[in-house]
Amino acid sequence: MKIIIYTLFGALFFLGLISISWRFFSERYSLPCPSWLGWMIELDNPFAKSTHSHTIIKHLKLETGIKVLDIGCGPGRLTIPIAKIIGSQGEILAVDMQAEMLSKIKEKAKKANLSNIRYLETKIGKKTLIQDHFDRALLISVLGEIPDKEKCLQEVFHALQPGGILIIAETIFDPHFQSKNKVFSLVTKIGFRLIETSGNFLSYNMLLEKPQ
Repeated sequence: MKIIIYTLFGALFFLGLISISWRFFSERYSLPCPSWLGWMIELDNPFAKSTHSHTIIKHLKLETGIKVLDIGCGPGRLTIPIAKIIGSQGEILAVDMQAEMLSKIKEKAKKANLSNIRYLETKIGKKTLIQDHFDRALLISVLGEIPDKEKCLQEVFHALQPGGILIIAETIFDPHFQSKNKVFSLVTKIGFRLIETSGNFLSYNMLLEKPQ
């Protein structure tokens, strides 16, 4: 019995050490979720409802024909359903620094016969995005993976059209978790206007607007 208890405590300590180390280094270096763990990103955590796909899509109030920016898109958990909603006249740009993640989306898009997705392999913050172009933007459990968060948010701000909407979602189960207060301080400094926040201490999403 003691061996089992010691083993469990050892495992918890090891996982805690990994989480703390990951958080420390992710503040200094880009440490995205590895592509081989992409299947985990696809899952909706039952304890983090604010980050569920349908919740995020509902808050975005998508329309056919609009332009959407999905930053840190991963394997396309949101890219694919959004592409279906905005239709062939719309456009979604899937941005990720890992080619393997973008390849996963391309495979899904081909199976779903979607031709309105564009792909960009890059680190956000390099001023590669077209200014005043997008109607919606997403940063879903990805802000903590970006060392220079202010530069990232500045680029997103400039990429959105006046009146464009940004949604940021975070969950405490993510080792890159960013607190609501920290995010609010960053986005208001950039110039975003807060529309609303929803969720709880386990997860939340923040809806923001680029003023017209």
